[in-house]
Amino acid sequence: MADIWLMRHGIYEGHRPGYHAPPEAALTPEGRDQIHRSLPLPDGITAIVTSPIPRAHQTAETVAHLTGLPIVAASDLLAEWRAPHMVLGHTPSTYPLAYRTWRERRLTHPSLSCEDGESLTDLHTRARLCAAFLHRTAQEHGPLLAVSHTLLLGVLTHLTEGPTAFLTAAKAPWRFAERRPFTPGCSATTPAFRPPAP
Repeated sequence: MADIWLMRHGIYEGHRPGYHAPPEAALTPEGRDQIHRSLPLPDGITAIVTSPIPRAHQTAETVAHLTGLPIVAASDLLAEWRAPHMVLGHTPSTYPLAYRTWRERRLTHPSLSCEDGESLTDLHTRARLCAAFLHRTAQEHGPLLAVSHTLLLGVLTHLTEGPTAFLTAAKAPWRFAERRPFTPGCSATTPAFRPPAP
């Protein structure tokens, strides 16, 4: 089976702890520098797939430009957890009451969504489909780099936890431009690539 590596995008405009970034948030110059410092890629990678959300897609384009590798797919399966519109651009101190109430109930009712947001069950289902997509794409194109977002990557690498993997992902976010090998059932103990400190 071909190797698959997962990578989080670089830092984006407006980032701060607990911030729900709007989809259009773009990479910053620092984010592009993080990507430069994350290279070289592991040996053998032959193709890139990415989330279509700009900060991830721009990361993939930067890697492609620097390495000459093709981007063979941009898939919504790799998109970040879809937060409800009511919290986009907010941090915990300004979360609306409806969202705070949902957060208190989400583990006991993982199929419950908050307005137009994605439920924990829906995110876990998408992550399972994403894992299958990555394996199929790697069979077709060879060793693969997949560029995505911290919550989706966290759930993807903790699929065996079910919908509660969302909490694991939220408590142990990936660093910007961090890479890890993807293997079925891999966990927080999986050795990680960490880009050099700035």
